Amino acid sequence: MAQQVRGVVAAGRGEAVRIETVTVPDPGPGEAVVKVEACGVCHTDLHYRDGGISDEFPFLLGHEAAGTVESVGEGVTEVAPGDFVILNWRAVCGQCRSCRRGRPWYCFDTRNAGQRMTLADGTELTPALGIGAFAEKTLVAAGQCTKVDPAASPLAAGLLGCGVMAGLGAAVNTGGVSRGDSVAVIGCGGVGHAAVMGSRLAGAARIIAVDLDDRKLTTARRLGATHTVNSRERDAVAAIRELTGGSGADVVIEAVGRPETYRQAFHARDLAGTVVLVGVPTSEMTLELPLLDVFGRGGALKSSWYGDCLPSRDFPMLIDLYLQGRLDLDAFVTETIPPTDVEAAFARMHNGDVLRSVVVF
Repeated sequence: MAQQVRGVVAAGRGEAVRIETVTVPDPGPGEAVVKVEACGVCHTDLHYRDGGISDEFPFLLGHEAAGTVESVGEGVTEVAPGDFVILNWRAVCGQCRSCRRGRPWYCFDTRNAGQRMTLADGTELTPALGIGAFAEKTLVAAGQCTKVDPAASPLAAGLLGCGVMAGLGAAVNTGGVSRGDSVAVIGCGGVGHAAVMGSRLAGAARIIAVDLDDRKLTTARRLGATHTVNSRERDAVAAIRELTGGSGADVVIEAVGRPETYRQAFHARDLAGTVVLVGVPTSEMTLELPLLDVFGRGGALKSSWYGDCLPSRDFPMLIDLYLQGRLDLDAFVTETIPPTDVEAAFARMHNGDVLRSVVVF
């Protein structure tokens, strides 16, 4: 029987979000209903609210979440009622050309629930990233549920569902940071901080955090940066080169998503070094680079989708590291808030006042 729950809905472009009654249908074949325990406030949700992702309003926001499986539909074998899960927005299909080639983290046909959640009047909702977890319960494809150790705090675990995994994976999976490497991270929001933490976890010898905000640089130090650069005060490329003996960093992670910061990343890497773009640009942005420099510097220019993660592989491993005290996911939780405070949390996030606000139900 369908259930009615509270959810945070963006009704129109740029409009303040509001709490609405959401109807969650029983799970159909391949689907699951999850009781949401915690969901991080991610910048992607703000992009949805502002119409930067699509115009398929109204949106049920929220996607960076953890909770407990309440019920499953026919044919579901991955999870069962009672399982503690992290929700992910790349439920691999196993059948597309990327999956068949052994690269499921690039799956071209990721799964979402086939049914739609609705408002009380029957209006269909578009769930953010196919999840819609700013709600007491949500309907997802069962493959979007990754079972992890229930000893983990849902406040921390849910953050692997997007921002932390994106940044950490940009360093470890996409950038291939390894022991002794020098790494520069340009942009120290939640994703950038996770890239710093991932670089430390991978054994990087020198981790240079770059940002305009000294508060963020202080946090980056706490999470593993060995050096910091305030790019309002110093030229970021010159500073990174100076801190790497004039050579540039082995891996530069661009966590802003702007042409000017990407150019900094390009020129701040060592010969044969790697640039990883994990910051999300907007559709109108363009980039111009000297083609001779692209050729002459060698190395690799990569983009990182969701940290090139495979949730079934990466989430349980990272939760184990968290429970061992080797991965401080709790450090990302600045505050817990009720769903009624999401709009105010967007403002705090935009102003750089929080690392992550986490909605609890």
